[in-house]
Amino acid sequence: MRQHYTGFILTLVKSLIHFKIMKNLQLNTFGSVLETVKQLKQRYGDTWDSIQPKNAARMLLQNRFKTGLDIAKYTAAIMRNDMAAYDADNSNYTQSLGCWHGFVAQQKMIAVKKHHKTTSKRYLYLSGWMVAALRSEFGPLPDQSMHEKTAVPALIEEIYDFLRQADAIALNDLFRRMENGEDVQAQIDNFETHVVPIIADIDAGFGNEEATYLLAKKMIKAGACAIQIENQVSDAKQCGHQDGKVTVPHEDFIAKLNAVRYAFLELGVDDGVIVARTDSEGAGLTQKLPVSQTPGDLASQYLAFVDAEEIALIDAREDDVLIKRDGRLMRPKRLANGLYRFKEGSNIDRVVLDCITSLKNGADLLWIETPTPNLEQIAHMVNRVKAVVPDAKLVYNNSPSFNWTLNFRNQAYEEMLAEGENMTEYDRNNLMDAEYDGSELCHRADEKIKTFQLDGAKEAGIFHHLITLPTYHTTALHMNDLAEGYFGKDGMLAYVRDVQRQEIRKGVACVKHQRMAGSDLGDDHKSFFSGDNAIKAGGAKNTSNQFEEKEQIGTPKMTAVA
Repeated sequence: MRQHYTGFILTLVKSLIHFKIMKNLQLNTFGSVLETVKQLKQRYGDTWDSIQPKNAARMLLQNRFKTGLDIAKYTAAIMRNDMAAYDADNSNYTQSLGCWHGFVAQQKMIAVKKHHKTTSKRYLYLSGWMVAALRSEFGPLPDQSMHEKTAVPALIEEIYDFLRQADAIALNDLFRRMENGEDVQAQIDNFETHVVPIIADIDAGFGNEEATYLLAKKMIKAGACAIQIENQVSDAKQCGHQDGKVTVPHEDFIAKLNAVRYAFLELGVDDGVIVARTDSEGAGLTQKLPVSQTPGDLASQYLAFVDAEEIALIDAREDDVLIKRDGRLMRPKRLANGLYRFKEGSNIDRVVLDCITSLKNGADLLWIETPTPNLEQIAHMVNRVKAVVPDAKLVYNNSPSFNWTLNFRNQAYEEMLAEGENMTEYDRNNLMDAEYDGSELCHRADEKIKTFQLDGAKEAGIFHHLITLPTYHTTALHMNDLAEGYFGKDGMLAYVRDVQRQEIRKGVACVKHQRMAGSDLGDDHKSFFSGDNAIKAGGAKNTSNQFEEKEQIGTPKMTAVA
């Protein structure tokens, strides 16, 4: 019996592959899948009497993606379509939020579907910073590539497990409604998955180009369709918003871009996306001097940025490193640790060359780390790149490392001053003060923040806006607020008033946490497998019944969201 059942599943999966593709790789309707299962059951005869076609078809539709590679291929196509839409109209930018756990990602996408009715142009971001800080077996770590490299693909797999579970739970609810006589067939057949693209951070590749290739394969197999890689030295990697960054010559970075592309191609994700990040804007050091083969080649251009002093040969010290530049003998400025300095003020030119070189060598999107969220400065760099590569597009980190309030109040202050406004009521050294929260300065600054992403898409070539660490900060903020009340004078009221009551009022899915963890789904599966012998959790004594949908005076009806 077990062999027959295994054969049934394998044959069914193979048969249903032909139902994919066409429209966003969607499986066909419930009816067509049901008919396929019926035909298979007829083929295997009486031994499959206990297999109900409607149950098997239901389970297949609830698990649309069988592997991480299915996900990577599906989401890569989404990103490519979105990139083409942006090229046609630069108001078509995309967005994501960084998530450090599968449940966080799941609840984000459930909320996106509930509030915005579609997941279109909404992605997920996997931050190496958050993996280091929250997912390492070493405990909390700084963003210096010290965490286990396998933690990255493991988190990708975890996120997609939770997103697929969101699909299964939502579809299971629809199937239950259909069995109760509701006409939800169209909702089932046109169901939009919670599975969306992940832009996944591979840091600087965690080693040489072979190490980068091996890790990229693990990430792609887990479901990543877009891999972001930076041009820092792998074993000296620093957070992009901290000091001490050391970049590598272009040839080294190109080798890693090639490694990622080969990984995509080997696994059949032909349109996988590579995001090339340059940290040159804030990096002032390089670990090694590349070898120039011909004047003006990439190595020569890189060497031209290295800070050096002219010397006479007689003044050279024993074991000095010397280079010839424009007919002169030069000694590169070297630190005690062997690192070399770049020329002061060369950072923007290095960023532009990095970007152009990456796009000419297989990168699809760019990432430029900046010291502040200033669109004029970003546009200045991107427009220089666009002069050489017209369709250059940027992924931009709307980073919590920026003090957004202060930065934009400073920008608004400068504009108001230039317009002749009387600014004497503002203390320029204390613009963060809450006393300015209702002022004209605050209004102008907040409006700039509100439109920053659309303005950046139109003016600075930003295709994708992301926040790297939002859920790190929201977790900390919510625990701060709950701890203040719960362990203080409000006691249990702090939880009920500020958490549970808000979940109920706003129709947050996980207020029925048993259902969200798959209890209802499991009950239905047990009934498929065991029939009337199934022991179910969803009976009369299940306290989750207290959260059933009811019309209540003065409160909105809880909606059945996944």
